[in-house]
Amino acid sequence: MVESTTDSMRWASALSTRPSLEAAIAEVVTQAKDLLQRPADLGFVFISSAFASEYSRLLPLLQDQLPDVPLIGCSGGGIVGMTSRGKALEVEGEPALSLTLASLPGVKVTTFHLEAEELPDLDSSPDAWAELLGVPLADQPHFVLLADPFSAKINDLLQGLDYAYAGASKVGGLASSGAIGGNSGLFCDDRLHREGTVGVALSGNLVLETIVAQGCRPIGEVYWVTEGERNILLGLQEQDCLDENSSACATQRLPLEVLRDLIQTLSEDDRELAQHSLFVGVAQSEFKQDLEQGDFLIRNLLGVDPRVGAIAIGDRIRPGQRIQFHLRDAATSADDLEVLLQRYQKDAGARSSPVGALMFSCLGRGEALYGEPNFDSQLFREYLDNIPLSGFFCNGEIGPVGNSTFLHGYTSVFGICREKSEE
Repeated sequence: MVESTTDSMRWASALSTRPSLEAAIAEVVTQAKDLLQRPADLGFVFISSAFASEYSRLLPLLQDQLPDVPLIGCSGGGIVGMTSRGKALEVEGEPALSLTLASLPGVKVTTFHLEAEELPDLDSSPDAWAELLGVPLADQPHFVLLADPFSAKINDLLQGLDYAYAGASKVGGLASSGAIGGNSGLFCDDRLHREGTVGVALSGNLVLETIVAQGCRPIGEVYWVTEGERNILLGLQEQDCLDENSSACATQRLPLEVLRDLIQTLSEDDRELAQHSLFVGVAQSEFKQDLEQGDFLIRNLLGVDPRVGAIAIGDRIRPGQRIQFHLRDAATSADDLEVLLQRYQKDAGARSSPVGALMFSCLGRGEALYGEPNFDSQLFREYLDNIPLSGFFCNGEIGPVGNSTFLHGYTSVFGICREKSEE
């Protein structure tokens, strides 16, 4: 458990690994309330899939001790929280319960549950989304979203929220069970849900900043897409060729040919890595010339067609976009997160200090990736060491790249909350 220190906004987080649900709830509620030392305006709860048979009991037990506190949460194959000594802990595959309580003066809190069939058509006006959520567009809220991986129509939801609430931060993840075919749980106030999305809109005196660590490093050159159909890359041209006049430079190349030539230039270790951990990054800025880490949306390379030299990726692609091939491994994932944390720290300037953070990490990261526990959470705390941190391991992670929000894989997304700076 750990407590933020601020004269106004305050967060307190606690983690229990007791195998009894009643004992775990009693422990986290007592510790979090003792740290907060004031009424809570919002709570986040993340529960291990080891408690799957007891999901229906979670909210009644919590509400007995936290009456009238808005709550959202979900199940996870792993749970992130703070120990009593202030250490970030990632509990994977074992019973765990994490509770964060927040005192949010000057912040409007609106919790909600959405079924997929309730979502407005993507051609609807922003007002339709505002009416659905009960959150006026003028409130300029930020969102935390927790969704069922199979029934939420999450990409439609993210696209709609980006359209209606442009400029709002949206973070979260897809609930996970830790077992194939296992049931996941979504929690909102006094209700357990098995489908859709639960979330909270936060508006007023709060800023939600994001770090989206996709765990990849670029290889080779940046290419313009000269020809593409749906999710199929059909033609590429080097970015630097646009200012050249030679016929050789201006020639469109087949994507598979580009990839084969690139692999030949790699080290032996990277060639081996490319056999199973090769991805395509799609630049999210049309105007930025010198692209850097964090400017690319990482997508799976789904397959190749040697007959026409095409490459299929896990997203739609169109001519005029830029792509770059990427590799992913444990060392790259660690370096990627550290670079983004350093950039966040450098850019902080005179802004108000963060008071709390949420972590949404892929089930494919954690100890399975790094060979050691608690890696991402402890690295985060090396740069932001006094901030309560909680979250879970997801079936997919929600966070922005550029000006749009996406569903990611193999990613760690951090949502960092602070008060608005007085400027």
